[in-house]
Amino acid sequence: MDGSYLDRLASRRVTRRSAVKGGTAALAAGLIAHGVARAQDASPVATPQAGAEDHLAAALDQLDGIANDIIKRSGVPGMAVAVVTQDQAVALKGYGLRALGSPEKVDAETVFQIASMSKPIASTIVAGVIGDGKTTWDGRLSDLLPDFHMYDPWVTSQVTIRDMFCHRSGLADHGGDLLEDLGFDRQTVLHRLRYLPPESSFRSAYAYTNFGLTAGAVAAANAAGAVWEDLAESRLYQPLGMSSTSSRYADYLAKSNRAHGHKLVDGKFILSPEPRDPDPESPAGGVSSNVTDLAKWVRLQLGSGMFEGQQIIAEAPLAESHRPQIDTKVYPDPVAFYGLGWNVTPLPGNVMRISHSGAFTLGAGTAVYIYPDHGMGVVALTSATPVGAAESVALSVLEVATTGTLTHDFLSLFTPAFEELNTPTYGIAVDYSKPPANPAPPAPFTAYVAPYENDFFGKIDVVNQNGGLVLRMGPDMHTFPMRHWDRDVFLFQPTGENAYGLSAVTFTIGANGRASSVTIENLNIHGSGTFQRGSQATT
Repeated sequence: MDGSYLDRLASRRVTRRSAVKGGTAALAAGLIAHGVARAQDASPVATPQAGAEDHLAAALDQLDGIANDIIKRSGVPGMAVAVVTQDQAVALKGYGLRALGSPEKVDAETVFQIASMSKPIASTIVAGVIGDGKTTWDGRLSDLLPDFHMYDPWVTSQVTIRDMFCHRSGLADHGGDLLEDLGFDRQTVLHRLRYLPPESSFRSAYAYTNFGLTAGAVAAANAAGAVWEDLAESRLYQPLGMSSTSSRYADYLAKSNRAHGHKLVDGKFILSPEPRDPDPESPAGGVSSNVTDLAKWVRLQLGSGMFEGQQIIAEAPLAESHRPQIDTKVYPDPVAFYGLGWNVTPLPGNVMRISHSGAFTLGAGTAVYIYPDHGMGVVALTSATPVGAAESVALSVLEVATTGTLTHDFLSLFTPAFEELNTPTYGIAVDYSKPPANPAPPAPFTAYVAPYENDFFGKIDVVNQNGGLVLRMGPDMHTFPMRHWDRDVFLFQPTGENAYGLSAVTFTIGANGRASSVTIENLNIHGSGTFQRGSQATT
């Protein structure tokens, strides 16, 4: 999943699945989700009121009740929350459990994977590099990352760090994520983006891309003469004293006080059966941290790059990251923008809100909301498939803190949108709930057994193993058993962050009685999931 929740809800409208099967549902989900934003914006949240200190006191008094209620109703195992105002962390709290079945409780030092909340952290780091004079937001990747190529050579020559950080490069929505799921490393994924046809013309539309932003971040790191993970440590984490924060998955695993991922299965959370290693997209989704550290980062945002009397990040490039860069065109809200690693929302009273969410299906639901004009921000972290709990806590606290009362049940408002978010992005090739009454037998297995390949996903193999067909994919040629469905269609269960239910594997039989190609449904969201038998792919 790995993306801003509301961004992903909007982008799902243009996927093949939503266009064919779920378009109306996705539009409804977007309406609900952004209706929440509009309802919040329509309240007095943007207008400072008399008694604001009393409002904050009321919010802090109600924090425990709000958090515990949302944990109980949502089912998430645990949560941590930070409330920051006027350069102070006025609340750092933990609730619930680090892992189901274990007694250890979440506290303010518990480390979570924060998923796409990593993006505004990455933009802060890049702002630091820019303030150091190493590059600019308009630095071209062709100069800073010469081996990187887009599908169109002209776009390759023009695309900038800014384009990547506001998702307007033309790369297809979430392009490259499925390569990561198969186990390919960052270098391979970035290299293969050149084979992915664009979703839109250059700079004309917004499409959320983890690996586009990663490319922009790596380009900035190259300008600074550093590896990204080292740059994050030296340029931000160390100066702020964020001692529990890292951009390396191994550091998260090494923490004794860490929240374990939980996956939503049949309406209930279980310990995630597989890990979520986000190292390939570290700038976009690979940060782990706790609310104690993140409160310092929020203070930096509110302080225009100043922290405890020192200008850690230059004010101008940091302020640029908070400015609207592109219209996200999220129906029906006419004023939804993306900045540079931030969602940017205009509020009544000529005030802006900056925010971002993070989402791992395998176990992270996080959110940060900052009102710079109010000098206030809230961070909420959960270690579970996103269901809107983090957003609901943050918005509830902010509503009380700015208006004195809680008038919206945010979790109820968010629930339908997150249910849509958590539905598969594939699953239309066959109706898995209705097996064919009289399935046509397959061709002899020898018709299907062969190597196949395409430029984007590389080589795969279909082999006969112990009397059944298996699919072998990825850099380690991981084995996926297949079962027959009907004639030349088989089914298999994908794994990884974007895996849901079964996926179809459909062979095309040539005149010679052998399969000439195979289309893997869950890999075909952008039309790149067809593999040719014996093709001369260039990868």
